[in-house]
Amino acid sequence: MVRYKALAGVVMLSALAAACSSGDSDSSAPAEAAPETAATPTAPVDTGPPAADDVTTLDGVEYASLTGDKAAGERVFAKCRTCHVTDPGVNRIGPSLAGIVGHEAGAIKGFNYTDANKNSGITWTEDKMFQYLEKPQRVIPKTKMIFAGLPDAQQRADLIAYLKDPS
Repeated sequence: MVRYKALAGVVMLSALAAACSSGDSDSSAPAEAAPETAATPTAPVDTGPPAADDVTTLDGVEYASLTGDKAAGERVFAKCRTCHVTDPGVNRIGPSLAGIVGHEAGAIKGFNYTDANKNSGITWTEDKMFQYLEKPQRVIPKTKMIFAGLPDAQQRADLIAYLKDPS
């Protein structure tokens, strides 16, 4: 019974595709060229991850426009504690974040990074970290980090304030 339903679905999709075609079966007829002045809408182009020195965020907020609160950042870090700690040399599911600000991405000793992270060319400046924390998979596709990100710009700034000096 399932095979018949699948076959019927394929037949229906084929019929639908045929009905949606232009109906002009004469492929030898010259296609009408669109006028050069006509604007043709295009889909957004996926340009891939931002360059290592590009710090633009999806929300358009610039890190410099915010002041981070270390105490609030420590509370935000609770979301990170499942995978990360700020103790030097202690790696968990994710690497230690001790001294991460100013450190090269993918270079914490003793942690097995993906090639995407190791080869990203990123140095974790405050601005780059601000961008990364918004949506990690955008900045380093294929990173192991499965965290969706922090859409709240102030929380990102607070977390960076904490990571700069977690003592």
